[in-house]
Amino acid sequence: MIDCHYLISFVLFLYYIMGTTKHILLFGAGKSATVLINYLGKITQKNNWICTIADIDLPTIEAKIYGVKTLLAKEIQINDAEARKSIIEKADVVISMLPPALHYLVATDCLILRKHLLTASYIDSSIRNMEKDIEAAGLLFLGEMGLDPGIDHMSAMKMIHHIQAQGGHIHSFKSHCGGLVAPESDTNPWHYKISWNPRNIVTAGKAGAIYREDHEIKEVTYQQIFENCKEITVKDLGQLSFYPNRDSLSYIPVYGLENVATFIRTTLRYPAFCSGWEKIVAAGFTNDDITINTDGMSYTQFFHEILKDKIIEIQGNIVLNDQFNYLGMNNHHLINKGIQPIANVLQQLLEEKWKLSKGDKDLIVMKHEIDYTLFNKNHHVNSTLLVKGDDELNTAMAKTVGLPLGIAATLLLENKLTVRGLHIPIIQEIYDPVLSALEQEGIVFDEEDTIV
Repeated sequence: MIDCHYLISFVLFLYYIMGTTKHILLFGAGKSATVLINYLGKITQKNNWICTIADIDLPTIEAKIYGVKTLLAKEIQINDAEARKSIIEKADVVISMLPPALHYLVATDCLILRKHLLTASYIDSSIRNMEKDIEAAGLLFLGEMGLDPGIDHMSAMKMIHHIQAQGGHIHSFKSHCGGLVAPESDTNPWHYKISWNPRNIVTAGKAGAIYREDHEIKEVTYQQIFENCKEITVKDLGQLSFYPNRDSLSYIPVYGLENVATFIRTTLRYPAFCSGWEKIVAAGFTNDDITINTDGMSYTQFFHEILKDKIIEIQGNIVLNDQFNYLGMNNHHLINKGIQPIANVLQQLLEEKWKLSKGDKDLIVMKHEIDYTLFNKNHHVNSTLLVKGDDELNTAMAKTVGLPLGIAATLLLENKLTVRGLHIPIIQEIYDPVLSALEQEGIVFDEEDTIV
């Protein structure tokens, strides 16, 4: 059997002697990478470049590259430092769609080997500590380059800079985003299906939230996040609920909005989801610290064990009863998966009950609300993005997370993105060309500016 490492090296050598020197390396071939891989296939074929896709699961990669000759599959254990460095060394730009905790491994190698790095994740302190070295090396490390964070930053900053350039004074900024199920595929009482990492759904809100509202700092605990969620109206969709994201305050200076009265970033869900999830959190279903022996335990027993005295409240509410029954509250089949953290059992249920079925479509909704004053007139801006998936594989989530990364990599290799250092996409040199390219892919905001 031919070793994949030598096969890739041979292919790279062939491209080199043919005059091709542009090489993209993508780490991670999971759910959110599907559309990105397709995009990279088109770009590499068009420009006679190559792209290596590295993942622990070789069949997953091969199923997504559809035999495109400019896309190379590489099975890799990310903790194998020698193998990791070997493929990074051959790349011009590296895209990491690995779990956030693993970006540091790739970032360290990219810095040593002088390679540009793009991720869709929040920039953590470990990579932030590399900032001076990244700049000194003349590299671009671009984080928060997905959907949220990513498209939210770019679309918001374009509006903010435009308003400020006219002399406008911004009073309030609200940014909402959610990955939902499209109405035609909404078939369960939770009005939700999974289109991204299910672990992130289970842990959503655990850090609590902090934001500014009417000049006051508001802090919300995990237990309060999903209580009495407020609602907004989205054109062509109706009412959606929202809950605050983590630390909105840290983005106030990033966005240059130190003087605004209100600044909040939120997650959108259908209203029934928030009321049901509040009960999930309150009962302790998302607890990672407490384990339970599932051998010989039915799903019904699991729900009754966790809910305890709350079971009567759940059964007495028609909507909640439907939601919990859908997950398995009256399912007498045995779990039989040994000793598990409670949250793991919940996640396994969600992955089964909330999975996208064949032909299902998801929906990305993003909405910015900005209040500002210009020439003594008060304005309210609504900027709304709706993106629907094609099917259960080519999801709207995969489009909006992956395409900004693919576009940025292309701009880098075409020398159309010359900024260097550690960045998120809040500067015009980044957001203008990326947003323009996204429009060509059908990712377009509908903006309404009204005088109030």
